[in-house]
Amino acid sequence: MRKSYRIAMVCDFFYPRLGGVENHIWSLSQELVKMGHKVIVITHAYGSRRGVRYMSGPLKVYYCPITPMVDQDALPSFTATFPLLRSILIREGIEIIHAHQATSTMANESIVYAGILGIASVYTDHSLFGLNDIAGIVLNRVLQTTMCAVDAAICVSHACRDNFVLRANVGAERVRVIPNAVDASMFQPDPSLKCQPRLNIVVVSRLVYRKGVDLLVGIIPKICRRLDSVDFIIGGDGPKMLDLQEMVELERLHDRVTFLGSIPHARVRDVLVQGHIFLNCSLTESFCIAILEAASTGLLVVSTNVGGVPEVLPDDMILLADSNVPSIVQRLVEAVDRFNNGNVADSWSAHQRVTDMYSWQRVAVETEQVYSDVCRQSKRLFYDRISRFCSIGGISGPVVVVLLVIVELWTCAANWYEPSANIDIVPDVIESKTKKKTRSKTEEPQVKMP
Repeated sequence: MRKSYRIAMVCDFFYPRLGGVENHIWSLSQELVKMGHKVIVITHAYGSRRGVRYMSGPLKVYYCPITPMVDQDALPSFTATFPLLRSILIREGIEIIHAHQATSTMANESIVYAGILGIASVYTDHSLFGLNDIAGIVLNRVLQTTMCAVDAAICVSHACRDNFVLRANVGAERVRVIPNAVDASMFQPDPSLKCQPRLNIVVVSRLVYRKGVDLLVGIIPKICRRLDSVDFIIGGDGPKMLDLQEMVELERLHDRVTFLGSIPHARVRDVLVQGHIFLNCSLTESFCIAILEAASTGLLVVSTNVGGVPEVLPDDMILLADSNVPSIVQRLVEAVDRFNNGNVADSWSAHQRVTDMYSWQRVAVETEQVYSDVCRQSKRLFYDRISRFCSIGGISGPVVVVLLVIVELWTCAANWYEPSANIDIVPDVIESKTKKKTRSKTEEPQVKMP
């Protein structure tokens, strides 16, 4: 019989913010709930969205009163968030903390808290980071510290796994690869929209440096001069939008380039089906769900050959280019030639292939196996955790040990001020429904005697 777990997804990045990490947490949580597990999400407040909210599933979300620092990442507190998170975890009877994304302060802190509270912990890495820039060095040092306390780690691609093992200095045997997925039912093609004289190249992404917008600025004028029958549809917003608009003004391409601005995820499919080719210019990607969504709607994908992108789609569904303007332009010309010569797959057959290859149900089943493995592991005692943190070496090791001792003392203070026995336990909705159904079937109806 399958065991049900009580899981807390912890990350700074969640709805109403939209992105790959947010979509992953939402979709995985929905599938785990369908499988009978209890799942809650813990994140920080987004504007007026604070307190406890309920989303479909049912999925309970705790929007904690924690101040974001930059890019919706919480201000590091080391110990200040512990009493609040401890209270939530005890109230909900959480057995597993599943933290997401290296840049999330709440995720890193929650893994350390999990070890102190005797809760199993799992971490999922979603992005690739450098090894030689200042930001990457600092982040990787933090990640090495956090991973000393984690029970298991998951990466969304093999390229992400290789990068993570180097950055976090963890044994490869502790890291599982579980690729991302897409809800293909939300991205069905519309072949009738492709029967038009002009070809549309669609770009849907955040308009930031990491997404290769600087490359896009150089690509669009060259393609427009070389191919008269091609237009561009650009969805998304960001600081690099101004560079694209200036390029359009300078090249006088107002009738060839359409800007849609920020697009809600529910409307992404409506934008994709207007196109024939999807262009991804990212400079780094650990997986890239966007190209899966595009392929599901029947678009031919042209992408930079970076990170885990080559692992996502078979060769006949994607054209890979180097991260430079001439290479991407050449691949786009090849993609247009395929359409002109009729050498492209049927939209519905491409959709079916994506449906068969990727599903969130598969991701949930494989993640559930990781949960089972970590729950079978013995809980680490204080001395074991100290030994792990001492292995970091350098100045970081002793500093982290001191911080760990402070957190342990803070734990004792929290237990004294608010004992676990005084914290009300939240009834499990799923268990309550199950017990109610079982009781209604087994109990005999009460007959009122005259």
